[in-house]
Amino acid sequence: MGAEIHKLPMGICNCYLIKEKEVILVDAGPPKQVGKFRTALQKLSTEPHDISLMLITHGHYDHIGSVSEVKALTGCKVAINHREKEWVEQALRPMPPGIGIWGTVMAALMRAMVPFMKFPASSVDIELGDEEFPLQPFGVNGKFIYTPGHTSGSMSLLLETGEAFVGDLAMSSLPMRIGPGMPIFGDDRDTIKASWRLLLDNGAKWIYPAHGNPFSAEVLSKAL
Repeated sequence: MGAEIHKLPMGICNCYLIKEKEVILVDAGPPKQVGKFRTALQKLSTEPHDISLMLITHGHYDHIGSVSEVKALTGCKVAINHREKEWVEQALRPMPPGIGIWGTVMAALMRAMVPFMKFPASSVDIELGDEEFPLQPFGVNGKFIYTPGHTSGSMSLLLETGEAFVGDLAMSSLPMRIGPGMPIFGDDRDTIKASWRLLLDNGAKWIYPAHGNPFSAEVLSKAL
């Protein structure tokens, strides 16, 4: 049997709880979501202290805003790529450029919201390099892989069974986009596609985005 996968809707961002021998969390959502998080855990019969590790796919506001509160509740370790460690520890709010016309419009709207995107800083326990980070020591059969393109420090969790939790390396819902595919924000379209290829070459079968519902990895394969 593979791991249990539970989507946790945390405001505008989907976070994911992965339960195998142990429990890990992918992303923390925007600020002030810890109440929703606690309720979700209760429904899953999971105690906060069961979570040993929080993997941050990248350091944008809607993924790290509740890191501090979730870490305080669970006592888990927080891991993020070294390029974006200070985004968490200094509560930085960089905004990505838009991809395409709609992305450019949305990026401009997001930049206007930056003064209101305040959240508490948090310490980072594990500063990740660009090499694969195995998750077996944390009770999950998978690895955290460096997959830049949306941001320079983006990473994806890939389970041995083929489920890939990609943050914003792909998106699949309104208002971001219609249908699954390229994110509307990102540093570089070609780098995003190179990261898609890396995930596919490593056996990704299903894509779990932070915005939208899961979809077959064949969608990415056909878009390359």
